[in-house]
Amino acid sequence: MALLKDIIQWCDQTLKSHEFKDYAPNGLQIEGKAEVKKILCAVTASQDAIDAAIAQHADLLLVHHGYFWKGEPYPITGMRGKRIKALIQNDISLVGYHLPLDSHPTLGNNAEIARILELENIEALDPSERNPIGNIGYLKNAMSPEAFKNFVSEKLHFDAIHLPSEKTTIQKVGFCTGGAQDFIGKAATMNCDAYISGEVSERTFYEAKELDVHYYACGHHATERYGVQRLGQAIAEKFDIKYSYFELNNPI
Repeated sequence: MALLKDIIQWCDQTLKSHEFKDYAPNGLQIEGKAEVKKILCAVTASQDAIDAAIAQHADLLLVHHGYFWKGEPYPITGMRGKRIKALIQNDISLVGYHLPLDSHPTLGNNAEIARILELENIEALDPSERNPIGNIGYLKNAMSPEAFKNFVSEKLHFDAIHLPSEKTTIQKVGFCTGGAQDFIGKAATMNCDAYISGEVSERTFYEAKELDVHYYACGHHATERYGVQRLGQAIAEKFDIKYSYFELNNPI
């Protein structure tokens, strides 16, 4: 058993959440029990994830995508109201870390993507960032664009969408998980052969062609299911409590 406040303090310090300008609050979003015996992790605080937390008698729901996003309406009604009501009625805390969990060099989503894809010599996609949100890595052996599509699809368990450029081989790869398709311009500036993110936009097709950077959309959910698991495991080991992961395979 651990105190909620101690878990939040450790997460905030470990992830350096105060150093990020984010689109939603990082850390404790809804306060539940003061004592935590079990954590459930999920990518998004959906109703399914909340129902799983209730069913598993979790005290804390740890997510990458929480609530109170910039630009959202203030009233807690409708779908969001139902979710928050369920958390409060069951005394379950909601804790979310967004950009800090993308960026962290060992626990983050990008760090795990680098490991899974066996990328080496990791560096910042944007060298001006204090805590880089995106990264660059190098394949040990160059691949054809088609072979790389098959490789990332197999490794990330997602049928990647490939938007081609004219380059015939891929070795230098930029990547940033989730909805970071517009960072393809940064990848071009850094002379990447390919760029990976989760989502794709209509404009990305033309950008890949004109910037001469192969783009691979590998799924918002598929690229971001790692950080919460790594963080949940780290919390469990630090505080000697239980954790589990809820997977709802979102195809987007």
